[in-house]
Amino acid sequence: MPVALITGATSGFGEACARLFAKNGWSLIISGRRSERLDALAKELDQTPVHAVTLDVRDKAAVDRAVAELPPAFAAIDLLVNNAGLSLGFERAHEGSAEDWETMVDTNVKGLLNVTHAVLPGMVERDHGHVVNLGSIAGNYPYLFGNVYGASKAFVGRFTQNLKADLLGTKVRVTNIEPGMAETEFGKVRFKWDAEKAAKAYENMTPLTAEDIAETIYWAASRPPHVTVTSIEIWPTQQSFGFFSIHRDEE
Repeated sequence: MPVALITGATSGFGEACARLFAKNGWSLIISGRRSERLDALAKELDQTPVHAVTLDVRDKAAVDRAVAELPPAFAAIDLLVNNAGLSLGFERAHEGSAEDWETMVDTNVKGLLNVTHAVLPGMVERDHGHVVNLGSIAGNYPYLFGNVYGASKAFVGRFTQNLKADLLGTKVRVTNIEPGMAETEFGKVRFKWDAEKAAKAYENMTPLTAEDIAETIYWAASRPPHVTVTSIEIWPTQQSFGFFSIHRDEE
């Protein structure tokens, strides 16, 4: 059975990916910071080989240790889904929190680097594997209040391109998935768990779902070995660049 390592598997895209890949016969390494959620997901997927690791991707030593100590059945990782990430705050740059900025950079940039650095050498050695990074349309198009979050996702996009260049001559693939607005816990985290503010962001539109993104990731990962999907932008129909929807523009 192929093995997928999914970071940030305790909610949203990561959790949906775990369910979809399990359904399609993959073994899973699921990681996240909330042990109780990992345990619940592993229990739900009891027909699938699952190795759950409580892990903060910002902790490089912990990431290296987790990868080095994988049980033999999970050690040869076929697919890495670098999903762990977040946005914090919704202010103009000069009003933003330095602590929020640091957390976004440490998670979205350094955390992604930590996991990739731990997993990629094994893929290259085996001459087989696929790294899927979760970017965002925010990395391609600026929008009000998107300052550091957008910059962190622009890094993901360029890092993916540079990985593709470095991996030339190997059979290791790399993909950047760039979602638009999707209704998951992401919004609640951004608004510091203010559910009302988070819900308001999706008024008058139909956002993407976690399952939409999981299906996109699975499609990219299931292409024939000679095919690499380098990037996919996936938008809600009612979102366009700086505008959430025509209704919001009219307001």
